[in-house]
Amino acid sequence: MSIEVHQLTKTYGTQKAVDQISFCAKPGEIVGFLGPNGAGKSTTMKMITGYLEPDEGSIMVCGLKVKLDDLLTQKRIGYLPELNPLYPDMYVREYLGFIAGLHKVKDSKQRIEEVITLTGLQQEAGKQIHQLSKGYKQRVGLAAAIIHNPDVLILDEPTSGLDPNQIIEIRNLIQSLGKEKTILFSSHILQEVEAICDRVIIIHKGKIVADNTLSELKIGSGFTSLEEFFRSLTQ
Repeated sequence: MSIEVHQLTKTYGTQKAVDQISFCAKPGEIVGFLGPNGAGKSTTMKMITGYLEPDEGSIMVCGLKVKLDDLLTQKRIGYLPELNPLYPDMYVREYLGFIAGLHKVKDSKQRIEEVITLTGLQQEAGKQIHQLSKGYKQRVGLAAAIIHNPDVLILDEPTSGLDPNQIIEIRNLIQSLGKEKTILFSSHILQEVEAICDRVIIIHKGKIVADNTLSELKIGSGFTSLEEFFRSLTQ
């Protein structure tokens, strides 16, 4: 398994943001990670990447314990957080070069041009990041997440701010990357999740309330759409 989460718990004050959740994700699988605002999605993603330390439980990425081998596991993970942190005064190629340097990417100039093409940034690559639209800033974040060719991608609202055409382009890219990588993908656009994901995990109030393939969820629940099933569990 590429991601193994066991009895994961995170508490803020008296509130359990994540409450003893367990799940796995295997190579070549795109897993939709869904839940209402405040359900614990982003907290879980941050713990998998090593950005936050869990209070209880364990996480393994590509056979490595995140708590013990955080630097090694971070090399295997590409992460696009919901609030995409970029340096606005840097040029697109300059920023990607900076990220490539942090990851010690070999043949970095060639790899930078590859991810620029993959994410559709050719026309914007000579601009400073602050000059870009929100959609293109999101593409820069995705390019940075994949530049070191990680085995696991953690994508928190990756199509936020994109127009319908851009959403389809990024959706196609995610599906292409998912053939070889493990992708944990969070989105509030449930139709998008249905189009992209092989499997869905739904978290509500810090607990996992569903984990299955889309077809099995629909058959088992009797609902015809993911939206209806999601609302039945989280309202």
